[in-house]
Amino acid sequence: MARKKITVIGAGHVGATVAQLVAYKQLGDVCLIDVVDGLPQGKALDLLESAPLENFDSRVVGTNDYADTDGSDIVVITAGLARKPGMTREDLRDKNAGIVKSCCEEVIKHSPDCFMIVVTNPLDTMTYVAKKYTGLDKSRIVGMAGVLDSTRFRSFIATELDVSMEDVSATVLGLHGEDMVPMPRLSSVAGIPITELLPKEKIDEMVERTKFGGAEIVKLLKTGSAYYAPGASVVNMVESVLLEKNRLVAAAAYLEGEYGIDGLFMGVPVKLGAKGVEQVVELNLTDEEKAALHKSAEAVKHSMESLKV
Repeated sequence: MARKKITVIGAGHVGATVAQLVAYKQLGDVCLIDVVDGLPQGKALDLLESAPLENFDSRVVGTNDYADTDGSDIVVITAGLARKPGMTREDLRDKNAGIVKSCCEEVIKHSPDCFMIVVTNPLDTMTYVAKKYTGLDKSRIVGMAGVLDSTRFRSFIATELDVSMEDVSATVLGLHGEDMVPMPRLSSVAGIPITELLPKEKIDEMVERTKFGGAEIVKLLKTGSAYYAPGASVVNMVESVLLEKNRLVAAAAYLEGEYGIDGLFMGVPVKLGAKGVEQVVELNLTDEEKAALHKSAEAVKHSMESLKV
């Protein structure tokens, strides 16, 4: 049986991390593409040379030519400008929209039936741009952020309680940004709600830290943004699709009336399987949670309306 093909657009830190994890997990062959001559080729060669040590046989190629992406099963878009200290995700919007538009117009010529995962910020808006310029069905395209935001929340919970990361589950809805909606009520350790294990003040502190998780790392790095957790989050989604795991994860999905939201991408629980987004799961939210989610949706709507592409 032929190996699956995963194309990663953008050979920066996030793209290279995705390529590395895909290869190490032997999920398929990897095509790393970037506009910078030599960058994807060099990183791909370096990664390939680790194969005898990591025991993988996936092919890894780097290229500047979209013809080499032909027949991709999964396409991951990480291309775009990274945030610098003091920048919001929205500050990147118009420049990154132009980059995503260009990538999508090229890649869809060669892989019209791919499943696409968008990582570029501001994520929810960029996923909308990608859908517009690929024409992909809503089941074939998602934004990555929900997995990343919930894994940040999970790591904070596990560290605070000094318990195994494996036993912690967390739910974060809404856009990928400061208006995201972490859900303590639906977050737990081995099935026990964190509201039973931690005082409200500590939970509120972790909720705020989750909302600004990306900015915290940008501030520390000074010259870049996060890539280990984002890369691992992408590969978690790739696994669910290619291995038909049907995992229930939070992802930016295109909504058409679910949660009272229409015509935009928003972080909600979805079932990811062989057909892509196989189901959008509608949770019973409290009035306060609904209000927070709709505030998040308004922020995405405003970003889309301000878009210049």
